[in-house]
Amino acid sequence: MNFKLKKIFKNLQKSKFVKKKSSDRFWNFLSFRSRNSNQENLAEVIDDLVSERKGGKKRIDETSRTILTNIPKLQDLKVIDVMVPSADIVSVSKTISLGDLIRVMSKKGHSRVPVYQEKLDDSFGMVHIKDVLAWTSQADGKFDLQEIIRPIIFSAPTMRVLDLLLEMKAKRIHMALVVDEYGGVDGLVTIEDLVEEVVGEIEDEHDHSSEPEITKELDGTYVASARYFLKNLEQTLGKKFLLPNERRDIDTVGGLVFSLASRIPSRGEVIIHEKGIEFEVLEADPRKIKKVRIRLPNDQENSLRENKTHQEKTKTSYH
Repeated sequence: MNFKLKKIFKNLQKSKFVKKKSSDRFWNFLSFRSRNSNQENLAEVIDDLVSERKGGKKRIDETSRTILTNIPKLQDLKVIDVMVPSADIVSVSKTISLGDLIRVMSKKGHSRVPVYQEKLDDSFGMVHIKDVLAWTSQADGKFDLQEIIRPIIFSAPTMRVLDLLLEMKAKRIHMALVVDEYGGVDGLVTIEDLVEEVVGEIEDEHDHSSEPEITKELDGTYVASARYFLKNLEQTLGKKFLLPNERRDIDTVGGLVFSLASRIPSRGEVIIHEKGIEFEVLEADPRKIKKVRIRLPNDQENSLRENKTHQEKTKTSYH
């Protein structure tokens, strides 16, 4: 295998290291709790953790605190709430060539992709970058994707995220296709997606952006990542957005906007806080809000004043 291919594989494998590390910390945390208690399975451990989270009696570290905060939300979360919609799924045909497969996985930064017969609804397995790497380093014959296809889980949209997470762990299959009652593919979920619901967003070199999480624009508005911590926004703006009893469930700007709208708003929508602060959704997909513009009441007044001044200057220039 040439140097270029080795570099592609190395980058793809590295891109999952941080996510795997966080996933391992999550499972190690639950397993440790299980070994040190009388619970017989992880589901019981999680129920115990929920009770502990509500009681708030013990001092816990940051990782445990994040897990304990998010697990109660996970109890009622369905697969349909976290899946990648079918339109955004990257999949390959069973007849794909080795070169094309490498290009797809490299360009999209995925270590696993579903494999289909003729269309996505005919998917029957997945291919993992590790197996492709192993084949290229050992095989000397014609590439046959069928030889390295792994099984995949099929899940109903209404399945609980927690149940799917435990099934993935038990079967050691880390990708699931979400299918409707007719067998059509509605979406896709990976174990990283599910673990992120517990431990928070996990960034790797494919996710990371060099852009700051919040910037102040020339017009006085702020553009913020939906992942920007709400407490940091409150410090930046000198405003309080939540009551004390609401802070347990909302940590980020995206969470605040979602809470205000009671849904994931579409791009271009403006959600208004009771204090008159506007949140304009700049980027979003069916799963989550990505970026918002924040406009304070004073900014609105300043914008009107600037427009009025500009119009007056324009009129004067014509005389």
